[in-house]
Order: sequence, then structure tokens, then C-alpha cells
Amino acid sequence: MPRQIHLNAFDMVCPGHIQQGMWTHPRDQSDRVNDLQYWMEYAKKLESGLFDGIFFADVLGVYDVYGGSPDAAVRGGVQIPANDPTIVIPAMAAVTKHLGFGVTCNLTYEQPFLFARRMSTLDHITGGRIGWNIVTGYLDSAARAIGLKGQTAHDDRYDLADEYMSLVYKLWEGSWDDDAVIADRRNAMFADPSKVRVIHHEGPQYKVDAMHLCSPSPQRTPVLYQAGSSPRGREFAATHAECVFVNGQKKEDVRSITADIKARAQAKGRSAEDVKVFLGASLVLGKTNAEAQEKFEEYKRYVSSEAALVHAAASLGIDFSKYDIDEPIETGKSQAIVSNVEIINKAAGPQWTRRKLLEQMVLGSRQTPWVGSAEEIADMLIGWSGETGVAGFNLSRTIAPESIEDVIDLLIPVLQEKGVYKTSYAEGTYREKLFGTARLPSTHSAAQYRGGAGSR
Repeated sequence: MPRQIHLNAFDMVCPGHIQQGMWTHPRDQSDRVNDLQYWMEYAKKLESGLFDGIFFADVLGVYDVYGGSPDAAVRGGVQIPANDPTIVIPAMAAVTKHLGFGVTCNLTYEQPFLFARRMSTLDHITGGRIGWNIVTGYLDSAARAIGLKGQTAHDDRYDLADEYMSLVYKLWEGSWDDDAVIADRRNAMFADPSKVRVIHHEGPQYKVDAMHLCSPSPQRTPVLYQAGSSPRGREFAATHAECVFVNGQKKEDVRSITADIKARAQAKGRSAEDVKVFLGASLVLGKTNAEAQEKFEEYKRYVSSEAALVHAAASLGIDFSKYDIDEPIETGKSQAIVSNVEIINKAAGPQWTRRKLLEQMVLGSRQTPWVGSAEEIADMLIGWSGETGVAGFNLSRTIAPESIEDVIDLLIPVLQEKGVYKTSYAEGTYREKLFGTARLPSTHSAAQYRGGAGSR
């Protein structure tokens, strides 16, 4: 049987997400981010295309590395203004039945007790369709927003995250038994107190002495996404992640990262099949190659080079405004997204310049678009999946909603004809659709806390 390809829409509740400048295109509707109807229409559209989910990015700070100021980000709409993605999910869930929702939440700035409650609530009201993209942040502006001088070191953030995960696992998996809620009207007993326990946690970073406020949700723990592919990030993913998001690179690099994460997971007693890797991709589609190329040339006229550099500066931790167009850029140790710096060094060489970077950002981002007919793009997706081991793709928008409509109308029918894309949804929760089981398997690190084990 051919490998079945999973597809997520990759988006953010802001005008300028990945492809900077595209919001200025006359057909783009991403300026409707404050309109709830926009997100409801979007959700119904994605479900009509049998998308597995929508993967929401998010940041808690403004991009102020470029020029040492947020002005260029604000001017260019570079992920600012940015609304809270958890707020639009219930409305999207209300008009769909199967679409999953992966939401980015930064654990560094979220109290674990309150966060666990919010995720359980979302899992309940979506009928078990919530996923969490675990991030530790990379913006000093976010740290300053909550009163810190700056963010902690890259690897130290993962150490904090490991403790955070153990605590939310205790709340989700260990505080309530599955049969605690009995709703016995005759005896006026809603839940059996003997089956609900207080979680006692005292660690280097967190102290909690409380029971989880929510009864067990359909998945208990949300589907766990993670997007770090640095060595420390891979180790974290092997322990916790079910789905790993990697950025576009050479096939051999993606294959190596995928194999490494799966091998690390197996070393921890997990199955290689318990981890699915998703590759970020940007597609420009046409009925023919010529039509796609024409559309691509049209899109390029709306690219903002400044906005693209603003975005890259923040994620790489490098102020490009300090360099002339052909001046070699120093890429010293950064506390931003370490894997992004490694990718750029591989793509442009150790001494790259603003010119080299801009030459790569043909649609306003470091993500090189795949341009072609639906048949050609389908073959590309199948090739990447087969040759690298990725399970699917997170498709970032170019023109909203045009780019998603092209995928639904042009690409998905071809993928279905080739037998690599579903023709109907499976029943069940988000995790059941992806992995065949509603709850985390017993081999996952969260399982050790079931039944209250390790609650102290």
C-alpha cells in the first residue's frame, strides 16, 4: 500500500504569517483575522478537503531584532497584530466534525495548572480534536513582556520544559480516574471523591498542590506537537512529541532528522510509528505548470523584502540591518531558533550575506515555494514522503484563502487518484485519526502518571 499523506494548514491569527508581504495582494483576505466568520468559513473549507487539521503558530512578543526596533514589524504586519489562536478554535470546531486543531502555546510563560485546564476544556468542547504545539519561545521581547530581562539559554529552556511536561501529565493523566464522574442524580453524587486526587508537585521550577479542575477529556492529554530539531530539541521530541514539525531543507537532511528522532524515541521504549514528522511547505499550484508559473510571478510582485528580513532576523537572532547587502554575516551562538541558523548555514554557506538570503526568500520567507501543476506537486509530495519518511506536510498560506482552495480543488483529487490521500475521515478523536488510539500509548512518558502514580 502507498504511504498515506497527512495535510495540515499552517496559519496564524495575524495578517503576515510566513510569506511576508502577501497580505497586500488584492485577492488576499488575511486582514479579516478579527472576523470570526472568516475562521468559521476557513474551517469548513479545510474539512471539505479532508485536511487532518489546522496548525496554529503563535508568538508572545514582537519582532524587534531588525534595527533594534519593532517599527519595521509593525509597519509590515510581520506577525503583528497577533490574536490568541485558542479563542477562535471553539467557533471553528462548532462548524466542523473532524478537523483537528494544533495550537502553539508557549510553556515558558504559561502557569502549568491554568494551562492544563484550558487544554482540557478545549479537548472537551471540540470532542477530542485538540493538539498542542509545545514551544519554549525564542523572543527576548516576549520575556520582557512579562517582566524578565531576557529569555534563558536555549538548552536550559528545554530543561524547564521537561519538568513542565511531567507536571501537566500528572494533572491530565493522574488526577481523575476514568470512572470518577458518575452523575448519580438519585444520590446527588456527581463525582466519586475517592477517584479524584490532589497532585502534589514540587520541583526546581514549579510547585503545585491541587487537583485538576477538569474531568477526563476525550484524549486526556492533547496530541503533542513539537517543532525543535536542534540536538536538544530532538531529544525532547523523542521523549514527548507525537508529531514533529521540521522546516524545509535538503531531502537528505530531512531524512536524517526524521530517522534520528525516531531512533531516539525507540531508545526510550517507544515505537518509531508513535512519532510522525511533518514538513513545512509552501505550494503555488495551477492546472498546468505554465499557469502555476504565471501565478508565481504575480505573487512575487507583492513580496516585502524588509518584512522578510524582519521575520528572519527574529527567528535567527541576527540584526541584518547592521550589514551591507554583500557583507558576510556572522552567525555566532544564538538563543533564538538554533536549527534555523544551521539550515541557513547549510543552504548559503558559512559566509552568507543579505543578498544571498533575499535570493532565497522569493516569496518573502526562507521557505522556498514548490511551484507546478497539481500533478507535478503531487509527485513532489509523494517523493518527499517516500524518500524522507515524513508523514505529511504543514502547508503555509501564500494568498488566503486562494492557496488552500487550490490545494482542495486541484491537488487533493490528484493525490486521491494516486491512492495516497484519504477519501473520507476516520471516526474518533484527533489522536485516533492519526494513530488509531484515543489516549497516549503505555510506552509514552506520560503513562507513568496514570492512576495517580508519581503524583508526589
